[in-house]
Amino acid sequence: MPAHEADHAYAPTGTLPRWRWDLFCRVVDNYGDLGVCRRLAQHLATRGQCVRLWVDDAALLHRMAPELPAADAAFWRAGAAGVAWVHWQDEGDQALDPGDVVVEAFGCDPPASFVARMAHRVSISGNARTTSTDAMAATAAAPRAHDIGHRAPQAPVWLNLEYLSAEDYVARSHRLPSPQASGPGRGLTKWFFYPGFTADTGGLLREHDLPERRAAFDRDAWLQGWGLRATDERRLSLFAYEQAPLEDLLKSLAEETHPAHWRLMVTQGPMQARAQHWLQARPAAAQRIGITALPWLSSQDFDHLLWACDLNFVRGEDSLVRALWAGAPFVWQIYPQHDGAHAAKLQAFWAWLQASALNPNAEHATGQPAHWARTVHPWWQAWNQLTPWPSGAAWPWQSQVPWRQAVSEARNTLLRRPSLAQALLDFVAQQRPPG
Repeated sequence: MPAHEADHAYAPTGTLPRWRWDLFCRVVDNYGDLGVCRRLAQHLATRGQCVRLWVDDAALLHRMAPELPAADAAFWRAGAAGVAWVHWQDEGDQALDPGDVVVEAFGCDPPASFVARMAHRVSISGNARTTSTDAMAATAAAPRAHDIGHRAPQAPVWLNLEYLSAEDYVARSHRLPSPQASGPGRGLTKWFFYPGFTADTGGLLREHDLPERRAAFDRDAWLQGWGLRATDERRLSLFAYEQAPLEDLLKSLAEETHPAHWRLMVTQGPMQARAQHWLQARPAAAQRIGITALPWLSSQDFDHLLWACDLNFVRGEDSLVRALWAGAPFVWQIYPQHDGAHAAKLQAFWAWLQASALNPNAEHATGQPAHWARTVHPWWQAWNQLTPWPSGAAWPWQSQVPWRQAVSEARNTLLRRPSLAQALLDFVAQQRPPG
């Protein structure tokens, strides 16, 4: 990323109060849910917030974020900027008091008793507004809003952080209220908050210093750390779900006349064994395709992997966003759904990406697809097993340059908008007046 692109990145103005956040994450499968929640918690902490991350899979949390301490009473009482975690167990409720903001990721439903304690704050805050003159005077004399330990009681701001999508319903549904008329949360309002790719959504997860770190990245030095030299080989990263047609991809690459050599950098998992098994049975293909089997990567090193490669195969929500920030050509494998809804979701993102490349200032540009899009799109479809694999067709390497330009255009448009963490902070500030 050229250094000048960082100059156009969105930068927040002013300061916001420090709030206590409860962020609930239920791990359904794979790593995406926790990956998003952990990243969001850390981004909020860098903006001065105190975050308690509730996770139901302790083993995965220890693997993905071993640096996070357990939340204790001292952490919550101090309310300093940072992240600590709570083991969310359905069979037991720790009876912890809710914070100022409660976020349930992807509709995971916090414990009913916890929601009831949130609702209890409604009556407390309502009584505080209708009590005697003495109470009003006490409120006026209370410390300023940034003093986290001495605020007048207010009901928490309750948000349902939804999945990422480029479909049209996202903009229509973003920031819609859902008043709770019954159940443990009666009297509260739950707000739907949608991340997204357009200005009328909640934005994407992004570190405030990401453009600068990307510009300063030394690709050759990072590759040398893995025993690789800067050569003419094409580097391809591979992070995929198990159903991906890996063998078809390897066959297409092996049949290419240019480039002379591919380097597949495969993330930890079953894809490593599958790739090695296929190549061991095909010595001629193994002469043209080299495999680097990677260990478990930190979030930072996963970014470095994407920055170092010429082409990235990524899967799921969190990795899609990281591929966009990398600015390199990529193929996205969307999480497959049994009802086939993922096909429309994939096409909506593809339409947005293409529109952003045609006109980065337009949200929904129209027009004929560029040549790069016509040549690349069939491979996206085939990788997601929505169409047959294009057997006998050459990988569209001639589209590499315009493909990279298209991704860069989309990335630069997104950089000019608030990140997801900043959009959440701005929304909470609107819903939670000082005092």
